[in-house]
Amino acid sequence: MSPDIPDYSPPPAKAFTLATDLDGTFLGGSEADRRALYSWIDAHRDAVELIFVTGRDLAFIEDSCAAGVMPWPDFVVGDVGTTIAKHDPQNGLMIPDGRLEAHIARLWGEGIGPLASILDAAPGITPQDGVFRYRMSYHYNPQAFDPAIKPAIEEAGFDCLISDNRFLDVLPKGVSKGPSLMRLLEWLETPRHRVLVAGDTLNDLSLFETGLKGVAVGNSEPALIERITHRANVHFASAHGAAGIWEAIRVLGFYDIAANAANTNKEALV
Repeated sequence: MSPDIPDYSPPPAKAFTLATDLDGTFLGGSEADRRALYSWIDAHRDAVELIFVTGRDLAFIEDSCAAGVMPWPDFVVGDVGTTIAKHDPQNGLMIPDGRLEAHIARLWGEGIGPLASILDAAPGITPQDGVFRYRMSYHYNPQAFDPAIKPAIEEAGFDCLISDNRFLDVLPKGVSKGPSLMRLLEWLETPRHRVLVAGDTLNDLSLFETGLKGVAVGNSEPALIERITHRANVHFASAHGAAGIWEAIRVLGFYDIAANAANTNKEALV
């Protein structure tokens, strides 16, 4: 059992699960676009499960949700897939689940070890601020970066992920957003056809590789679009950010699924 949280069973499955990236996706688009999507989610929380799948850490999510910037998620797959956490509404915190993270911790082990000094001296990358649990993250300058660093990272037993042409992440082998989301969905016993994933950069690629229905929002990174252009499970939205998610929810039928479930729940209470 996890030392972080008490043992508990999965909550009852909801009619629709939105598993979304944050920057450029759920947090993208105009304020009016974001408020329209967030208001709809809040009005249908009995039917809609919200999962953030992001490179952001838990502190950012807690601060943003507490400030009313975005609604609280039910779960977070954070730190580019290396954190899996559940919302504790009583304390307003996202609590890591050590059981779901156990394999990530084993793969990360003692961290990058001797590789750290190599990366610290490498041109074109500088460490990002923050304390990371099972990853190392860097700001990335493609003009100055030495391409030989990437195979050196992989030869040391880690994955190297470059996204938005601005960020480089060193991750445990085989760990990223998609696999960690699938681990969470398996524990939740969520039917796959009820899930929509959403993203906009290359660090969201593994979300679309799960085979789940997905939306690449209109402002997506060209490198991501190139990698997923032939995937039948992906809706390529014309609208940007939150409006792109809203577009997919309606086009792919999730709007009706959530609305019908919400109405059923209300009738059961009468």
